[in-house]
Order: sequence, then structure tokens, then C-alpha cells
Amino acid sequence: MAHGDITHIDIPVSDLAAGATFYSTVFGWKIAEPPGYEGYPMWQAPNKISGGGLAPRTADFTQPRSYVEVDSIDDAIAAAVAAGGTVTMEKGPISPTSWWAIIADPDGNAIGLYEGTTEVEGQPASDTDATVES
Repeated sequence: MAHGDITHIDIPVSDLAAGATFYSTVFGWKIAEPPGYEGYPMWQAPNKISGGGLAPRTADFTQPRSYVEVDSIDDAIAAAVAAGGTVTMEKGPISPTSWWAIIADPDGNAIGLYEGTTEVEGQPASDTDATVES
């Protein structure tokens, strides 16, 4: 994906198994917990392009959050702050080759930032084509 593409959408759910059942039933999404990502079911739409994760709902995470791929999280954070945004979660690792951070625009909308490549054991980075049993 290129700089500026939406790469991932996290959906907060209070029950991971019930969330997986709901989204796979309603939308036909393939949902799996790949090795190394237990407790974080990842979904993939039938187009095999759109995808994201089901994450535990918390007081600070109550609405879906889109992640935008960037060439440099550090540069994107600097640009966001210069444009009136704020950093709500500093850059942190996902894997040895990928990082994430969360910014908020001037209206308070949370936007995730993603940099790098995330490899899922035994699968291409974008392939989570197994279903979760619920």
C-alpha cells in the first residue's frame, strides 16, 4: 500500500467471539487469530483488500478506528501536530518490521498510523483466510 492509503480498521467489541460471529455472519468476513496475534481476531472482507481487527472495547476505544499507512510515523506525527492535531498514543512496535501510533485531528477524531510490514506466521502479510470458531 502507498502512503495515505487506509490499511486497516479496528472495531471495538465487548465479546471477541460474539463479535467474530456477528461480522462473519452479516458481512461474510473471514476472521482468524493468526499465530502471534492470539486474542486479536483479524478480519478480511471478501474483496481480500479490506481488513482489520476486532479489539477489546475499552473506555478509551469505543468507536471503530481507521489506520492510514505512512512512509514515516515520525514525519506524519510532526505534520499532524503542526496542523493542529495531537498525539494520543506515541509510536510503538507491532512487530520487528512494523509500528503504529494514534493521532487525533483538531476535531478529536482518532486516526491510527501504520508504518512497515507485518508478517503473520505461515501467511502472506495480507492473507488471514481462516475462520474463527465461535
